[in-house]
Amino acid sequence: MTGKDNEIILNIKSRRSVRDYLDRPVSEESVKKIIDAGIYAPTGFGSEPWFFVVVQNKEMMKRMSDYCKPKLLAQLKDMPNDNVAEFKKMLGREDFDIFYGAPLLVIVLGSNAGFTTDYDCAMCAQNMMLAATSMGIGSCWVGTACFFQDNVEFMSELGIPYDYRVIAPIVFGYEGEVLERPPRQEPRVVWIH
Repeated sequence: MTGKDNEIILNIKSRRSVRDYLDRPVSEESVKKIIDAGIYAPTGFGSEPWFFVVVQNKEMMKRMSDYCKPKLLAQLKDMPNDNVAEFKKMLGREDFDIFYGAPLLVIVLGSNAGFTTDYDCAMCAQNMMLAATSMGIGSCWVGTACFFQDNVEFMSELGIPYDYRVIAPIVFGYEGEVLERPPRQEPRVVWIH
């Protein structure tokens, strides 16, 4: 990081996907601030297509994790990549939690009626993760959890309307073991002058 980076750029560069959490709850006030930051994301046609479900129930999160793991394993079955092989081993372990022991799951859902819903909700999710970072709270977008939307019982228990879909399941919490941030590669950029 250069000395010229402002607070926003430093926050963006310090955000990381956290996969180890302390057993310490995130306050309701902090959750509200995180969601509030999310809703300031840009939206197509001013649609604001989001709906949020906040899950702090560990038993519910365990059931969701147990439901999603075999579904992802089946999808990854034929992928040879070394990183995927390690993840498949983890998914096969009974004690592995796709939510990494986080105390909080916020599910960002998007309206099926929205024209730009996926983009709008993804930007909302990014705002939420950046806000959390600025507050000293770690986060990780757990795409694996999207499988639970295939389960009518989960959708009903979570109070999710039929006309919404899961876009971004994000866990939040205070970081446990701090791992070094992986380096970023130089992007491919084409300049047209």
